[in-house]
Amino acid sequence: MIVLGKLHKFTKLELEELNRSFSKINLVAYDNVEPKEVIENIKSIIEKERVRLIVLNTLAKVPNEVVDFLTSLEIKGIKFITISSFLQKYLNKYYIPSNMRNLSFLSKIKPYSKLNYILKRFIDYTISIPLFVIAIPVMAYSAYKIKKESPDAGVLFKQQRVGINSKEFTCYKFRSMRTDIDYRSDYTQESDPRVFPWGDFMRRTRIDELPQLINVLKGDMHLVGPRAEWSKLVQEYQEKIPYYNTRHIVKPGITGWAQVKYKYGANVDDAKEKLMYDLYYIKNWSIALELKTIWLTAKVVLGKKGL
Repeated sequence: MIVLGKLHKFTKLELEELNRSFSKINLVAYDNVEPKEVIENIKSIIEKERVRLIVLNTLAKVPNEVVDFLTSLEIKGIKFITISSFLQKYLNKYYIPSNMRNLSFLSKIKPYSKLNYILKRFIDYTISIPLFVIAIPVMAYSAYKIKKESPDAGVLFKQQRVGINSKEFTCYKFRSMRTDIDYRSDYTQESDPRVFPWGDFMRRTRIDELPQLINVLKGDMHLVGPRAEWSKLVQEYQEKIPYYNTRHIVKPGITGWAQVKYKYGANVDDAKEKLMYDLYYIKNWSIALELKTIWLTAKVVLGKKGL
């Protein structure tokens, strides 16, 4: 594969995933490079390696001679694709343009149709109610362990989170951190001193999320959707990430496509990466995608890979 330009900077996780589909990823400079030089660079790579895809990773205008050259390569079985289409097809994420004047992509991100919403609520109830009943012993034991290991506060952690249409609601979780330690960070870090032993286990198995089933049954959340973020962080993200508020056209979820496809967010850059997955999920929602997300969540829980 050849990536032409550097508009989108691939993360380490993305490159690891792409390496499973492509034997080698070649980066070719495009900005401030003459068309003839670009063509020669591509030819040089094709002569040495088997290339089947060229990604146009640039906002710059592609000259006619480069377009003609890329078109001629299609006859040889080498296709070219825009970065937006590439991210959706191969990485299951939606490209967010950095150009704030380009609002055309927003028209493609719409709330669920009435039928899809009914289907989502049906999945919410058919999974959440049995899961809640089955999890009662686990939740009772968790309450006991929390009070034993961290008696400094209550069992439940309640926080105002941002939901659909940017409306706030009270989100419930099992408390996994001590409250008697001063720690100046809005994010939970690895080896966070506030997390007590059972709290760490709950976070890694996502047992701490079980009380959110109440939010699902109340209608605040879906089982699957964008993560319900703290209102303070949402305000920061909206100021620094273009189009961040778009994710609030649907209800948040206990788990989500971004949560199973990307690591735990620890800064604004991570939040932007996760937004790309959230927008992909909203745009491409289907029962198959819903069930796939639930299945991947189950694998994370069983593998204790949560954070």
